[in-house]
Amino acid sequence: MNARLSLALAASLAIATAAGWYIFRTVAIPGPATSAPRPASAPAVQTIGAERVLTIGLDAQRASGIEVAPVTTTRVRTQYDAYATVVDPQPLFDLSTRLAAAQADVATVAEQAGNSKAQYQRSRQLFDDDHNVSLKALQDSHALMQADRDKLQSARAALAGLSATARAQFGEVLAHAVASPGSGWLARLQSGSTSLLRVTLPSTIGSGAPERVTLHAPDGESITAHRLSPSPVADPAVQGDPWFYAAPRALPAGMHTLAVAATPQKSAPAWLIPADAIVWYGGQTWAYVRTAPDRFARRLVQSASEDDAGVEVTTGFRAGDSIVTRGAQLLLSEELKPEGVATACKDPPECDD
Repeated sequence: MNARLSLALAASLAIATAAGWYIFRTVAIPGPATSAPRPASAPAVQTIGAERVLTIGLDAQRASGIEVAPVTTTRVRTQYDAYATVVDPQPLFDLSTRLAAAQADVATVAEQAGNSKAQYQRSRQLFDDDHNVSLKALQDSHALMQADRDKLQSARAALAGLSATARAQFGEVLAHAVASPGSGWLARLQSGSTSLLRVTLPSTIGSGAPERVTLHAPDGESITAHRLSPSPVADPAVQGDPWFYAAPRALPAGMHTLAVAATPQKSAPAWLIPADAIVWYGGQTWAYVRTAPDRFARRLVQSASEDDAGVEVTTGFRAGDSIVTRGAQLLLSEELKPEGVATACKDPPECDD
């Protein structure tokens, strides 16, 4: 009995050993896990000095299509402020009406004087031709001619006086426009599509009045006003050289504001920031400068002058700066992206789709 039990135990042990070996052979023990590819490091943002600096690797720059170009040195016109007042146009309208009436009076009286002169000449000829008219008729025609001549002289004097008043108040150019029937400029002023401004320029400029000045309307719109003529009347509260300018929109009469003008000659050194390099953030304009092969700093663009080529600045940049001319908006998006938020796609240009 004991022999059979021992044999059974030995057989069970052999079966268990074989089963264990089978399980060990068929169910492999997992080895060390293969590490997943480490994602490329995200752009880092840090503050160095007073600048926000964005760090982007060279591979990421190439993949994003970021391009830079050296800043262009130029010269910019020096700007200065001038005091501007919107002139009440009603005196101009009144002068226009009075001048039109005076011109009509001159024309009417001139026609009467011509008729009375012709009548006197006929009466004189008839009187000399064997007294075919009476002496009294000749004297009456002469008196009428003289009276009409005096009226014409008076009407012309009144017209000349109004013209002189217009020149004394508004200068030669505006006086001529007011006295010209159908003046397009006066019609625009009457319709409200144009406003008249008196701009007092600093006497120290000494380079003449600029062709254009820029001012801000009450609604914040920037307006370019064009030079008309010197103003014979100065603002008693402001010292300087007064000039008339025309603004291409209606403005409240009597409004006081500052106008920005520029000297005719370009004198101050400046740098030209291309239009493609400009980005908007916080209501201001910015541009990115590459300060190192993998670093970009965002700098405020304080415009001194603008044209189609870009923005001219006199501060914030220096010769040798490399300006980001392509990809500036992408840099701004990366800089402002919350920390810990990864880009959804691996190839940045595809993120634009």
